[in-house]
Amino acid sequence: MQNVRVSKNIIPVSEFKSRAAEWLRRLRKTSEPLVITQNGKAAAVLLSPSAYDELTERYRFMMAVEEGLADAGAGRTSSHEDVVAEMRDRFGAAND
Repeated sequence: MQNVRVSKNIIPVSEFKSRAAEWLRRLRKTSEPLVITQNGKAAAVLLSPSAYDELTERYRFMMAVEEGLADAGAGRTSSHEDVVAEMRDRFGAAND
């Protein structure tokens, strides 16, 4: 995802409403996030579908890493040997 450019990517809600189709075309073309303000304060951020997907994929990855670190810290881990033995029990010996 690209950085927000203050001079180009922050607009009041009134401008967005009056030129929504144009802003959506620009978003599709550039994939730059758009900050929409209301009463001079940030009220929303509009993202392209690809930028949203990238953001949510990164979030899910970070949450999985945090979960793994918490499991390791709590001792909820298995040795490599134990995992290999479990896989052999479940699926049989690997075809070499």
